[in-house]
Amino acid sequence: MHQTFIDYHAALRRGERKGRLIRGHLFAEKLFLQNVWYPLFGHLDHLHPEYEIFDWNRKSQFIDFAYITPFGRFGIECDGFQSHVKDMDREKFSYSLNRETFLTAMGWKMMHFSFDDIQNRPEICRMLLQMVIGPSMIRKGAANSAAISAAIIEKEVLRLAWRLNRSIRPKDVIDQLDVDFRTARKWLRSLVEKGCLSPIVKGKDIRYYELNEGALEHI
Repeated sequence: MHQTFIDYHAALRRGERKGRLIRGHLFAEKLFLQNVWYPLFGHLDHLHPEYEIFDWNRKSQFIDFAYITPFGRFGIECDGFQSHVKDMDREKFSYSLNRETFLTAMGWKMMHFSFDDIQNRPEICRMLLQMVIGPSMIRKGAANSAAISAAIIEKEVLRLAWRLNRSIRPKDVIDQLDVDFRTARKWLRSLVEKGCLSPIVKGKDIRYYELNEGALEHI
């Protein structure tokens, strides 16, 4: 899988962009795909390794991965302690912060994962990656395609319920995730069946849903 992925992108590139892919895509990046990305999404669509970007001086830079989709642009960096902390001087530190802010201004959402977490605690990386990308996928309608799983959607609903700090209503899901009533109710009922939510009945209808104890373990 990994070599096919690299060969595909290398065939589309020339010059330094191709050279950077061959030289720069190393063990940490391969491990990220193996331990974090593929177990979460199950595909490599729209993911670009060693993606070229430009800073405010039009200086060419490369980020480890770019996930470019109709619902947003996401940059992913796999950072080793030695190269990104221990060997960094004041000038490099300042440039790193400025580049991050510039990319944010240009519409990127940047994520950084340490090599130690990618190797030893990939479940943390998967959780954080999902928390950043998941809401954008849902709001742009990707929830109705194969691009996002039901598990990711349900976790986003649970996070919404946690943020509200009160009972969650179908209207809350509709407003926050830009879906219709039928879809919101389907997601909430699924979480009831899984024991994450309890329905609150008023009259003959279910009006609210409350988080059950232990629901956060599913986020």
